[in-house]
Amino acid sequence: RGEMGETIKIAGADGFEFTAYHEPSFTPRKGGVVVIQEIFGIDRHVRADVERWAKMGYEAVAPALFDRRQRDFHAQHDDAGIQAGIAHARATPLDQALGDIAAARDFLKTRGEKVCVVGYCYGGSLAWLSACRLEGIAAASSYYGSLVKQFAAETPKAPVIVHLGRTDPGIHADEVAAAVAQHHADVPVYIYEGAGHGFNNQSPERYNAEAADLARHRTLELFDRA
Repeated sequence: RGEMGETIKIAGADGFEFTAYHEPSFTPRKGGVVVIQEIFGIDRHVRADVERWAKMGYEAVAPALFDRRQRDFHAQHDDAGIQAGIAHARATPLDQALGDIAAARDFLKTRGEKVCVVGYCYGGSLAWLSACRLEGIAAASSYYGSLVKQFAAETPKAPVIVHLGRTDPGIHADEVAAAVAQHHADVPVYIYEGAGHGFNNQSPERYNAEAADLARHRTLELFDRA
């Protein structure tokens, strides 16, 4: 099957139409997954992740959370790209991003009840907050989100798991794990030895295949059970 994903438009709660990268499931549909971007926009890595979920039986959609500031934003993993992405993330209110994730959830819900959320980096923080603040999320998987520690006291409404790289220079994995455990002893926090920030991202300087495969296996198990 040669079908590739497509860019669609979804209306946010404020009526603003943002773009989203969408791919139907390749195999009999198990549910929907909202894939939440890193700071780099809906780049080839996010699109590759959408395709991976589609191949695992999930209709997947990745909302472009920075569209209100810059349509079709893509950044490289260099200093300029990181600075641009951080600026967009900081200028995007969390509630606005969560509203767009909720709109992506609603888009998927029209096609089947179960909707899960997975997010990476910036999206990892938003995946945690989606589990805590949004209704109708079946399960959430948060990868190396820098705000998880800050919001660890919030209570997830759905099963959630957290993935962290041991060598991530910006996120102290043990501190995040302790903060989550203090409030939610039942929430698994997985720390991947020898893996850094962005280990699921297949750029050569970040990718850790062993950690990425194990984290994806754990996430798929969680979503399949939800």
